[in-house]
Amino acid sequence: MVEEIYMITQQFPKSELYGLTSQLRRAAVAVPSNIAEGAGRNGTKEFAHFLSIAGGSLSEVETQLIIASKLGWLDGEHSVFRKLESGTRLGLGLRNSLK
Repeated sequence: MVEEIYMITQQFPKSELYGLTSQLRRAAVAVPSNIAEGAGRNGTKEFAHFLSIAGGSLSEVETQLIIASKLGWLDGEHSVFRKLESGTRLGLGLRNSLK
């Protein structure tokens, strides 16, 4: 998903480089970064906590993609929305399996 976010945001207006483009990229990168950090911690409770943080970043990405869609910069039916939904389900499933 991160790679796709980078490709999508390359098409955003250059005036958004330090606005929505930057926000969206940082939120997208935060998802796998938090999963990796949590996996490297010392227990399932900490891992679950970092999965929760990654879930929050996924929510940020979703909100920012919706904004981009409403601004006409992204098709609301873009495949990235399905990847986002799939990632959210996977994260929730993994978090629930740790409980």
